[in-house]
Amino acid sequence: MSLDFGLQLYSVRDELAKDYVGTLEKVASIGYRNVELAFHQADQTLNVGGMTPAQLRETMDRLGLRVVSAHMDPMDKFDWDKVIAFNKELGNTSIGKGIAFYRNKQDVLDICSNLNRYGEICKKNGMQFYYHNHFQEFQKFDDQYVLDILLDNTDSELVKIELDIYWALRGGVDPINWLKQMGGRCDLVHLKDFPKGSEEPLNTFEVMGPDAEIDYNRFLEFKKPENFSEIGEGIFDVSRIVEEVRKLGYAKYIFVEQDLTTKNQLESVTISYQNFSKHFSK
Repeated sequence: MSLDFGLQLYSVRDELAKDYVGTLEKVASIGYRNVELAFHQADQTLNVGGMTPAQLRETMDRLGLRVVSAHMDPMDKFDWDKVIAFNKELGNTSIGKGIAFYRNKQDVLDICSNLNRYGEICKKNGMQFYYHNHFQEFQKFDDQYVLDILLDNTDSELVKIELDIYWALRGGVDPINWLKQMGGRCDLVHLKDFPKGSEEPLNTFEVMGPDAEIDYNRFLEFKKPENFSEIGEGIFDVSRIVEEVRKLGYAKYIFVEQDLTTKNQLESVTISYQNFSKHFSK
């Protein structure tokens, strides 16, 4: 399977809010061709820069951009028929859930039931459903990683994983080993970098301990601009990561996803593009 890369548009969300089309034009001028959308209030609106889905598709086509995936939340509240129709009009065939939190193993099992249900809806409509991790999926309940519980209790045909390499490393695990373990069940990947000389350990569990209760507020303690670096500017061996992902042969796309940055968002994704694209030269 050929490997390409793209941009999760959450990385430039503030710029999009100011000028959606103008920001897409800048994203295209940087060189990005594949994009992943992010809708964290899909229960309230699917409005995109004042455009209908058809107008957005026309804009994307004009700029040479292609929507290859979309994060849509909150899935327990939005209208699935509208969300499916919206994505189909954009030509997108992949829908992902961006985040979840767990107090115990039963929470994980309950969420698994929902993930299977979402995956079934997507499959019936010719789409693929994905779950995207953060560091809390590498906490253990009953001596088992949350992600293993998710994998064991969801249908592999209905629920795929979009592995976020940064957050896996912040969970204290080797993401390459997880990619090997999941095989074809993980064909979308996220990447950003961790700053050199950070005063905070890479592994979040060294700070809060392995048995901490992780909710959204606890998660935010580790989601600070100073904890993120542009790809190729931090401590990660990007060459090795791309080489290993390509060698495994399962992934279709690696997305630049800059959760936060100390720079302007467009400047940030430009730096990541310039450093990252060297590994995808034709």
